Amino acid sequence: MKINFNNRDPVYVQVVRYFKEQIAIGMLESGQEIPSRRELASMLKINPNTAQRAYKEMEEQGLIHTEKNFPSRITSDESILNKVRSELIMEAVDSFIQSIRPINVPVDELLHIVKEKYQSANIGREEIE
Repeated sequence: MKINFNNRDPVYVQVVRYFKEQIAIGMLESGQEIPSRRELASMLKINPNTAQRAYKEMEEQGLIHTEKNFPSRITSDESILNKVRSELIMEAVDSFIQSIRPINVPVDELLHIVKEKYQSANIGREEIE
């Protein structure tokens, strides 16, 4: 487990995002056991209270559930799991639109550029794999 922390967002938010990304790409699956809070803090070299806050946030969002004396697990609620991917996509699109809007690029031109870049990035990824 490796997270490249940034200085903009709180660490616990970045941990939650990491778990969401892992769910979205299928690395974490429904019902899968996840590390304890202490294990996570040790693995990521973060404060145990930060790990606790991230787990509390994920529990409130329904991403994980913890039963007394049992390890935390990824939710089995398919509607929540399906929303994770959509949420990540919408966050990325919103951020992109905020940064590109001041340039006033026509939508058709923008879509063309994004499509080209996306396809060339996939080609580069396939060559690496």
